[in-house]
Amino acid sequence: MPEQRFLDREWDVCIVLDACRYDRFAAKYQDYLVGDLQRLVSPGSSTPEWAYRTFTDHHDVAYFSGNPFVNGLGIPLNELKWGASCDYDWAASDHIETVIDVWKEGWDDDLGTVPPGSLAQALERHRESAEAAERIVLHYMQPHAPYLDRETSGKLSTIKNGIQSQGAEADGGDPGIVDRIGDAVRPRVEQFLEGRRLAQKAGMWVELDKRGILTSGTRATALQHYDRNLEIVLESVTSLIPELEGDVVVTADHGEAFGEHGIWEHHIETHIPPLIEVPWIEVEAVR
Repeated sequence: MPEQRFLDREWDVCIVLDACRYDRFAAKYQDYLVGDLQRLVSPGSSTPEWAYRTFTDHHDVAYFSGNPFVNGLGIPLNELKWGASCDYDWAASDHIETVIDVWKEGWDDDLGTVPPGSLAQALERHRESAEAAERIVLHYMQPHAPYLDRETSGKLSTIKNGIQSQGAEADGGDPGIVDRIGDAVRPRVEQFLEGRRLAQKAGMWVELDKRGILTSGTRATALQHYDRNLEIVLESVTSLIPELEGDVVVTADHGEAFGEHGIWEHHIETHIPPLIEVPWIEVEAVR
């Protein structure tokens, strides 16, 4: 199966759908997009790993990032205290010419994520930066949880708030007593939970409708929410694409696991098919 290597391919605008696995995309895309769909292998099973293995040089890209891990704060991934849990000495601002932190300016506190429309709004606000770059990346958070049909915030808010607080601390701000306590306690909790399947499944439960879990089970309920998130982001993407100039492609940074091999969600260096098989489509038209 071909590797993704999307920076080596021809395109002007690349739309990245966070945590979009190939098979669920393949079942939905023809209702929204026209083009030949390919199954490619991502270099990573999570955003930090994907970014670290993809952006290895300096790239003339305007990166509109809905994902807090790809940010303009200049803090290496291995120094992030919230959510990354990796040893990658990589910071987006060292490898990407322009990073627009949509995860900050377009965040919705009620939803606990960056809604799809925030990407289009950010592109309009930063049109000059986009036009100055050789290429543009629009990194949408969906179909990644939290699931918009639930209209409730999830643990992504914790990651976002933690990274933002760390950025303020790096600029000389005081993170406060709550953050200092969290910094001391969190590594112990992570050590206890690391690799435990029940903990992974519990992480998924946070994002799901509890009544659905009781009636249909975790996997069926999660897939229902996930597919709806995918539909929501594809609806937004098809509205934006006609306004974009040049060749447009849609892909993903990694996929999502729903119990395959005992894995839930997505984790660094977990190279199973649901997490590394991603879509790639050169968009010919929208429906």
